[in-house]
Amino acid sequence: MTTQDRPDQPDPRWWRSGVVYQVYPRSFADASGDGVGDLAGATAHLGHLRDLGVDAVWFSPFFRSPMADFGYDISDHCDVDPLFGELGDADRLVEVAHGMGLKVVLDFVPGHTSDHHPWFAESRSSRQDPKRDWYVWRDPAPDGGPPTDWRAAFGDYPAWTFDPTTDQYYLHLFLPEQPDVDWNNPEVAAAMTDVLRFWSDRGVDGFRIDVVHSVGKQLDVDTPPELVGIPACVLDHGPGVHVRLKELRAATDRFGRPPVLIGETYVFERERVVDFLGHGDELHLGFNIPALHSPWDAAVWTDEIASAIELYEPVDGWPCWVLSNHDVVRHRTRYGTEARARAAAVLLLTLRGTPFLYQGEELGLQDAVVPPERVVDPGGRDGCRAPIPWDDGAQCGWPADPWLPFAPDAAALSAARQTGDPASMLEHYRRLLHLRRRLPALHRGRVELLDAPDGVVRYRRWVDGAAAGVPSSVEVLVNFTDEEVAVPGAGGAWIGGTALGERAPDGGAPLGPDEARILDRSDG
Repeated sequence: MTTQDRPDQPDPRWWRSGVVYQVYPRSFADASGDGVGDLAGATAHLGHLRDLGVDAVWFSPFFRSPMADFGYDISDHCDVDPLFGELGDADRLVEVAHGMGLKVVLDFVPGHTSDHHPWFAESRSSRQDPKRDWYVWRDPAPDGGPPTDWRAAFGDYPAWTFDPTTDQYYLHLFLPEQPDVDWNNPEVAAAMTDVLRFWSDRGVDGFRIDVVHSVGKQLDVDTPPELVGIPACVLDHGPGVHVRLKELRAATDRFGRPPVLIGETYVFERERVVDFLGHGDELHLGFNIPALHSPWDAAVWTDEIASAIELYEPVDGWPCWVLSNHDVVRHRTRYGTEARARAAAVLLLTLRGTPFLYQGEELGLQDAVVPPERVVDPGGRDGCRAPIPWDDGAQCGWPADPWLPFAPDAAALSAARQTGDPASMLEHYRRLLHLRRRLPALHRGRVELLDAPDGVVRYRRWVDGAAAGVPSSVEVLVNFTDEEVAVPGAGGAWIGGTALGERAPDGGAPLGPDEARILDRSDG
């Protein structure tokens, strides 16, 4: 028996067996009555996450910010923005979460600050200021224009803004209100590490690192002709990122409570995601971005799983799977049907690796339809950030009209309406999460792809030496087609999937359209 199977023994690698749930605070729950979610509201609803069966909660930024990019433009890394509460509310949230057995992960934005940050105010004041080289400043090009041809992520404009105070340009890979810091300066790295120490000392268990490769910018290089037009935030990283990450990992490993470091590794070459793990001395986890953007297609997902086996297992790495987040269209909307969303939940929660859930996917929410007069996000991401419906009342459990419209059918899909209904999406997720926690084969077992007909993904998860009465080997089948498919060789007792328990099919029966099935193959 390992510590992962013993709740009384803390596991330093809890993130390997755990499931992480992302909270976007503005849209999760409102306690103050201003229509914007806050920390007190989130704390009051942590029981929903405990009952759901997740292990950790990742909070998108709630730090002080002018909100040009809804909190990703930070003006004080070590305080809570009044919109969300105060520092004591953050402490209370961590305390309550820990009391429920939930780890807490915070967002860490290392690549830039707000232009309202005191560091930037000092940096832009004079070319001689001690913090001048905390940010990226360059002289104009010979024609007076930007120093390079880099483009910003939001909109078709340069990633450089001219500042007349000192007649130089500063770099911003996102909005002009988000000037980039320079991690080549060791003082910047030290100050940012102090931010992590501040929150770790307050009980935080880990950090999701935003655009992690931004700590290793390749400066003063032009974009290759074939990549012109691609935002610089995708192109800007070089080998220096691994030096910086090794330094950051070494520093945080010396904290009294070493945190898990999870990277938004926004690269589309799978082997480069693994590179961010180093030799166990960089990130603990890196998001599998190609999978996040993969279509509902069996061949594509078979390739994703095969690549994960090939790349991660030889280096004792651990994949990180995600289908939705605050930056992309929800997978319920992308995949098109509720049946596919149910099957996708089985896929996500039975793969080898750490699954991340995005708030509301357990309710089956689609993107909201946001009328033009209510659009607020510079990156066009309002739809996936719609408020969570807690009940079926007029305001779906919000004390005031929320800052964004609700998703379609919000009242019918509310947490209160779905709770206790065995046919609901919420109860489907609860069953899967509790099954995953109960079976070591699912939360830490090995994986092997099995032969399957076209349109079906089939794999086995197994462990050696499972406890008596607990399946040591399970088979997962996911039908990506809208037709019935027979799978030769499939069989065993049905223990989970998209069918309801009282209608559990025979393990060897053909898969229904968009059906997913988990079978006990301990004797097979």
